[in-house]
Amino acid sequence: MGKALEGVRVLDFTHVQSGPTCTQLLAWFGADVIKVERPGEGDITRGQLRDVPEADSLYFTMLNHNKRSITLDTKNPDGKRVLEDLVRICDVMVENFAPGVLDRMGLTWERIQELNPRIIVASVKGFGPGPYEDCKVYENVAQCAGGSASTTGFDDGPPMVTGAQIGDSGTGLHLALGIVTALYQRTQTGRGQKVLAAMQDAVLNLCRVKLRDQQRLERGPLKEYPQYPNGEFGDTVPRAGNASGGGQPGWILKCKGWETDPNAYIYFITQAPVWAKICDVIGKPEWVTDPDYATPAARLPRLKDIFATVEEWTMTKTKFEVMEILNKYDIPCGPILSMKELAEDQSLRETGTIVEVDHPTRGKYLTVGNPIKLSDSPTEVTRSPLLGEHTDEILREVLGFDERRIGEVRDSGALGLVVPRMAAE
Repeated sequence: MGKALEGVRVLDFTHVQSGPTCTQLLAWFGADVIKVERPGEGDITRGQLRDVPEADSLYFTMLNHNKRSITLDTKNPDGKRVLEDLVRICDVMVENFAPGVLDRMGLTWERIQELNPRIIVASVKGFGPGPYEDCKVYENVAQCAGGSASTTGFDDGPPMVTGAQIGDSGTGLHLALGIVTALYQRTQTGRGQKVLAAMQDAVLNLCRVKLRDQQRLERGPLKEYPQYPNGEFGDTVPRAGNASGGGQPGWILKCKGWETDPNAYIYFITQAPVWAKICDVIGKPEWVTDPDYATPAARLPRLKDIFATVEEWTMTKTKFEVMEILNKYDIPCGPILSMKELAEDQSLRETGTIVEVDHPTRGKYLTVGNPIKLSDSPTEVTRSPLLGEHTDEILREVLGFDERRIGEVRDSGALGLVVPRMAAE
């Protein structure tokens, strides 16, 4: 059975994280992703945070699986001609250059339309149209400008960014959805279109519950926030520590071994439908009928003390023991899993969420596989390409160049210096 996006050809002009996240997802679903890279250098992340000498970094390999690489000097006249040939034949072009770079390359929207009116041009930018649209944006800047940092952390501390890359990878996921949507619309209209995913917009979309709370705040205090009832609410949504952000009060509690293990914690939710079970488990059956604890409204001003009592119980057991006991009663909870624990989780290996990949220069490494599972389009994760590895293959198979034409392009300097090439896997 074919892959979901088999037959879709993507011209990948992306680098670092946001764009490559998008194109890797498309590649996992079967698209032929052709990564265009600068001769001799390639994507800057090939060398960033390098841990194995003379090998592509994990930063690069984990964002560029299932792709093919061609080196191309787009400032070279022959290189530009090859680039335009690729635009003519591809279904999608994805870029995350700084604002204006594509235009300076001569690839204005008008020129692209002349070359291929069916192509979809997808872009990641820091901001959408407005006063900041020409500003450069990186991961943490996006988290700050999109509302995440102002609502993350504890009320008595500074704003905080999250370790999850919601600015870069989050925007890449949004862009991939936009591309697939545009491809579907093209089946009806026959036309390509521009797709824009601004990092600020993507982060704000992921923070929508905080925009919800901003409007609720105008009508009174946010009672599910830990500031209630003794703290003060200003005119903007406060940082809520480990509160859940929803209608079910939750908090991170210590478990056995917390003194030496920084991840010996569990997230515990005092969900109303299982309140009686919670009381029984922690040894407080009298709370079921006590008017100070019997209803969600009564519990709200006492949440701090309630969680302190629950924590006395969780501290007597490991996080996995706590989870095993609570799950028997359908009490929602979740252990704080470290990256080491996740890397060693066999169930994640079996589902393809964690994958071991073999690379010719750096050896075996772990990566995150496709988080989206399709029953009729299983994902096979293949290694990232070496720089320029598929240059001749792409010129021959995609553009139909014969050996003489390939030689001319190479001799013109459009492909940079001759680089070792390996057979595609």
